[in-house]
Amino acid sequence: MFTKLTSKLKVMEKIRCAWCGTDELYQKYHDEEWGRLVTDDATMFEFLILESFQAGLSWITILRKRETFRKAFDNFNYKKIAKYGEDKIEELMQDSGIVRNRLKINAAISNAQKFMELQKEFGNFYDYISTFTGGNRIVNTWKVHTEAPATTELSDAISKDLKKRGFKFLGSTVIYSHLQATGIVDDHIERCFVRN
Repeated sequence: MFTKLTSKLKVMEKIRCAWCGTDELYQKYHDEEWGRLVTDDATMFEFLILESFQAGLSWITILRKRETFRKAFDNFNYKKIAKYGEDKIEELMQDSGIVRNRLKINAAISNAQKFMELQKEFGNFYDYISTFTGGNRIVNTWKVHTEAPATTELSDAISKDLKKRGFKFLGSTVIYSHLQATGIVDDHIERCFVRN
């Protein structure tokens, strides 16, 4: 009887992409956000900020600091961030709850300004990304998460164009992570319950 019950419980376990492991915060992010299509500018910009600060660090580190980032960066309001001056930069540099990197903080401000320039040209950030994807989601069919690449021709092209437009800390790896996070690229493994 106990063996049958154990077998049933195993069947009922959710199959997830292995990268989120057993950490509850990581699993919640995987289950509710990662790979789900985002089209609104507020969320797109939030992920740009978080991904740019993640460069060189683990994503779980950023997730654990996310709420502090949200408070420190005015709820990721790019219109406010674009106007940050030296006083605000110094305040952020004293905030131990975020990643205190002056270059990344300055890049967040500059990227907010460039983000609004893109909005003027394309209407919104999703429409800008759509000029590279044709408005289509890319759904990959990986058996295990390690098959997913760190960069692709798509992330290379977007990163190159953003750099040309003055964006900073948005290399190809960061952009590919952004595409995954915002669901433009679906890299959930084939057996993942989110995909199914």
